[in-house]
Amino acid sequence: MPFAGPQTVTVPGVVAGWAAIAELGACLPLATLLAPARALAAGGVPVSPGLHRAILGRTGDIRADPGLRALLLDAAGRPRDTLVQPQLAATLDAIATNWRSFYRGHLGHRLVAGLNAVGSPLSVADFAAHRAEVSTPLHTAVTGAGRTMTWLAAPPPVQGATFLGIAGSGDLLTDARHAQLARDALLGDPRTGPVDLDGLMSGTPVPPGAGTDGPKPAGDTVAVTAVGDDGTAVTLIQSVFQSFGSGILEPATGIVLHNRGSSFSLDPDHPGRLAGGVRPPHTLCPTLALGDDTVLALGCQGGRSQPWILAQVAGDALGADDPAALLARPRWIIGAREIDREVPTLLLEPGTPGAAELEQTARGLGLAVAYTAGPHDDAGHVQMARLSGGILAAASDPRADGLAAILS
Repeated sequence: MPFAGPQTVTVPGVVAGWAAIAELGACLPLATLLAPARALAAGGVPVSPGLHRAILGRTGDIRADPGLRALLLDAAGRPRDTLVQPQLAATLDAIATNWRSFYRGHLGHRLVAGLNAVGSPLSVADFAAHRAEVSTPLHTAVTGAGRTMTWLAAPPPVQGATFLGIAGSGDLLTDARHAQLARDALLGDPRTGPVDLDGLMSGTPVPPGAGTDGPKPAGDTVAVTAVGDDGTAVTLIQSVFQSFGSGILEPATGIVLHNRGSSFSLDPDHPGRLAGGVRPPHTLCPTLALGDDTVLALGCQGGRSQPWILAQVAGDALGADDPAALLARPRWIIGAREIDREVPTLLLEPGTPGAAELEQTARGLGLAVAYTAGPHDDAGHVQMARLSGGILAAASDPRADGLAAILS
């Protein structure tokens, strides 16, 4: 599959997802919930440090797309300091009035016309056929530090099974490597046929190279976690995958289109094979933990490394007195092309706990070893919210542009 461009765009599910979440018990109408975003789009927002880095990292592709170029670069071709998005504000107005217009109305027709103009095969009928799916989460019990917690995560084609398979591991790097290979070979959409869930959760070793590698998903994923004092919890991730997704901003709607379709396999025997009406294997991995007096919402940016990023903080996040310090702790990830490496590599931040043992284990697994110069975006942006013993706590990863807040 190509990494970007119109062939990597599938029907965007986020709007139907918002509506589905709201129907589960939102206290405010969708129009009220969207009003702050609409105001920011119309009035302008400063370019954050993370967005500025992403613009510099993909300037050539931005210049090639008229919509992105007009939004992100000034007349001299330099990154703008402020984003003003009137077309997006109008789109949010339309969604607030009738979100279904995104799929079966004027908004969807306008978006499809813009996509067709740049070569996308998506049709009005494809948009009209889209439905959000409310599914039963996968779950597993993990015992540690004298208590048992139930961890929950989304089923395939999301990689929640990969996280659940390594949560609480005593040899996390080894289990993560096996889980990585199993994920790459086995993850797909159940709509195309049976998915080997046991193989995904057990991390059954498969030969390296049996799966697929993917593009670097930097800059355009957001994790949001929230827990209320009544125990209601939300962990949510939405993403256009690579920085600026497919590299297409549809001018009439102001929408940046994702490139999630790049994760399809062109192997007709792979469970993640390209087919009409199915979803590509997903890197997203939001998770919840439930115990006697604790509920924890956890999520992160980090592409295909999300399961082992989360697994490095999950156990300690249940009772950490200083959640911010926990999320700042150095971490490791494994990957290849998606972390800018030519071969499968263990990449460590300086000061990662147990680094010497991890290096030895990595070499035994056939992984190269490298270090970052300091805290690094590739190590993920973890967000957490927790209610434990009646006390609320929250933290946002210092690698990210996020913010943690406890509201009374």
